[in-house]
Amino acid sequence: MRVSASACHIDVKTAFRWRHRLLELPATLKAQVLEGIVEMDETAFRYSEKGNKTLSRPGRKRGSLANKAGRSKEDWVPVLTARDRGKHTIESVLKDTSFIQIDRELQGKIEPDSILCSDGLRSYQKIANQYGLVHKQLNLSAKKRVIERVFHIQNVNAYHSRLKNWMRRFKGVATKYLENYLGWYRFLDTAENPNEKNLFKIQQQLVGT
Repeated sequence: MRVSASACHIDVKTAFRWRHRLLELPATLKAQVLEGIVEMDETAFRYSEKGNKTLSRPGRKRGSLANKAGRSKEDWVPVLTARDRGKHTIESVLKDTSFIQIDRELQGKIEPDSILCSDGLRSYQKIANQYGLVHKQLNLSAKKRVIERVFHIQNVNAYHSRLKNWMRRFKGVATKYLENYLGWYRFLDTAENPNEKNLFKIQQQLVGT
């Protein structure tokens, strides 16, 4: 932010506001429909009120342990990723991983003749039943990671790994801006020859400037 602000001769706070104005567009650029073999899994990011003047709970030092063991709702924010083999991707920040939350994000976005690959989360079973999908359910605890040599969630897991590595440069992202950063990386990961200049060109075309 400081380098960008210096290059543009603006205040750091202004540069930060500009960043998120530019990121509002890629945050909305998600696949409209998924088809074929669809992999689905969730990852999680630490809940953060970074940058807020008032906090809903006591602040936490960077690198400190979560308040509760496991991925509690107080400490972690779930992110759903659904991705087909054509690299079309839908991502959403969820309140929780219930069927209601996941169904709300995926309604009308998966072709009915698709095959859903997921772990054993019960919500995914309900999604498959609700949409009439063939469901290939992996038993990861039993190290059953591939079914019939074709059905797995390795592409989504690899995507999550790349996403987490990319996000480390920001040293923590405020939860209220998480969708923006997800959209930013999603564009960089799926666009041909991706870079920020291409992103800016797309924004100009869409707003007609």
